Amino acid sequence: MTTSFTEIIAEPSSGRKKAVLFDSHEYAQSVILQGREVPWHDPMAYSNFFGQVQGMLNSDVALLALDRLYAQILLSNIRLEAAMSAKSRTGFALRALLGDEDTTKQVVEFATTFAKTQREPVVLHIPSPRQWLARTHHFSGAADISELEPDDAENASMYVADWLRGFASLPLAAVLLDDRNRQGAAKPVAVNLETYSPVANVTDHYRWTLGMRHADHVELRGSDFAGAVISPDFWLEEDGQLPDGDFFFSEIPPGAVPEHVLTRISALS
Repeated sequence: MTTSFTEIIAEPSSGRKKAVLFDSHEYAQSVILQGREVPWHDPMAYSNFFGQVQGMLNSDVALLALDRLYAQILLSNIRLEAAMSAKSRTGFALRALLGDEDTTKQVVEFATTFAKTQREPVVLHIPSPRQWLARTHHFSGAADISELEPDDAENASMYVADWLRGFASLPLAAVLLDDRNRQGAAKPVAVNLETYSPVANVTDHYRWTLGMRHADHVELRGSDFAGAVISPDFWLEEDGQLPDGDFFFSEIPPGAVPEHVLTRISALS
């Protein structure tokens, strides 16, 4: 039976007083792979790599960053890039990306292997519909994302909702929408979590918690639990402070010293 995300917050499996979610990808690549390429091409190798850092950090969930997987796929898939660029209509590129059967099959198989090999409940990490729309908008030939409207983000959520149904068989604890603006990129139109009702309908149906990741907090739909984001300074300095929140989310900087990270982890207990 799938563990709900609210159950994880209420009673963290790590034994900590408050649950902690780690986005450890960049740190793990630096420390475990020593800067070598992440084995995205091999789901089992990736799962083993991820399991190593989980053993170090003792995260209360296994965060699967499918946004990073899609970024890797687009680096080498000329056919998919051409399909996304076929029309200039707003949202067409995202619809083509998420509607591509071969790519979706590859991603779902990757996620399935990951879910079967992790001990912790799995949280799917993807861009929010407005961010995914903004990140694919250039395929239409338009570089200016300021022209995007709230309705465009809502329409994009329908594509994301349809795509999420492909993960119906996975025991997901939550789907986390990353709504942060990428560094140096223009900011697309701001919308709130309730705009994404098509996505919420899917997550409700499969009993997955729906959350949204912001730069300084994590919100959960239909819950009073509020997540606080731990500053990168916490992992780099001796006197870094923890924020107030019902649970924590943290991305460990790749330059953090492993011995210091382990010391700071003890402060989370």
